[in-house]
Amino acid sequence: MIVIEGVVGVGKSSLMHILGKEGYIEFEEPVVDNPILDKFYYDRVRYSFPLQVFFLNKRFEHIKKAKDINNAVMDRSIYGDAIFARMLNLSQEMSDEEFQIYEELLINMLEHVQAPKLMVYLEIGVEEAMRRIHKRGRDYELIVEQDYWEKLNHEYQDYFKDYDLSPLLVINVDNLDFENNPDDRKYVMDKIDEALEGLE
Repeated sequence: MIVIEGVVGVGKSSLMHILGKEGYIEFEEPVVDNPILDKFYYDRVRYSFPLQVFFLNKRFEHIKKAKDINNAVMDRSIYGDAIFARMLNLSQEMSDEEFQIYEELLINMLEHVQAPKLMVYLEIGVEEAMRRIHKRGRDYELIVEQDYWEKLNHEYQDYFKDYDLSPLLVINVDNLDFENNPDDRKYVMDKIDEALEGLE
């Protein structure tokens, strides 16, 4: 199982689809049929806790299914999900009581899941991430203030600085367009192949 993590707009889904064409079974992030996500961006205090529980439940379901597949790839996961919950708690958009309940749920779930064979963290600067978010044009993402994206990026960097739950591959994608540029795609795929070979 390969897990792809990174901030909003970094290219997680694109890389997952590229790996899918190489024979990996894709587990997409539950954003399309999510009844809470767009509401959350308009009222984060009201919807932060139910949204995080929704994601946690779906990602727990995904990672349980993925453990029985030899070549699964996941667009974000139960691991990186905690980054969002922590950030919402720090900004008091999720109360301390709600965050404690969330953490207890997460700890219970982590006892029943298998760590990924490889965690791929796509690292990106805030300005480039925002450029990609604007290019993608999702209404509920476009209303979010820059400060939120800066804090999110900082939380991601902090999280992966100390990450030790599985082998980790960090790829900076500020100057890469692996979705459209064949050379960039080959560079990223070679990095992943090398990392996987090093684990055998």
